[in-house]
Amino acid sequence: MDLLKSLAVAASGLKGQAGRMRVIAENLANADSSPERAGTDPYRRKIVTFQGKLDRELEAQVVELGRVSRDRSDFRSKYDPGHPAADASGQVKLPNVNSLIETMDMREAQRSYEANLNVISSTRRMIQRTIDILRA
Repeated sequence: MDLLKSLAVAASGLKGQAGRMRVIAENLANADSSPERAGTDPYRRKIVTFQGKLDRELEAQVVELGRVSRDRSDFRSKYDPGHPAADASGQVKLPNVNSLIETMDMREAQRSYEANLNVISSTRRMIQRTIDILRA
């Protein structure tokens, strides 16, 4: 039964990191976007949270994607008086997305995803070896 618990925990980690990578990809896709008209805000970076959950059937603590919230940090700005979204001083608000941070977050999520995948692969090999021993 412990092997099933490890599979469930690793699978929940895979699902959570996949959701995290989707949000990071959305942030990266909107990193250089700008509002269409003055007075409106540009895209606001999203932040993923995780929460623990008890799987009562397996009696194991798993992780799941929690609330996706918006980053409340200040927007970047750029001087571009010809832009349709420029204010009276010629400043255009840009998203509060830093591509370098998003890339590093994506790499971290990818590494966590790979680690969970390795747990699943190792568990599958242990189950297969157990079955092979029982057959002999």
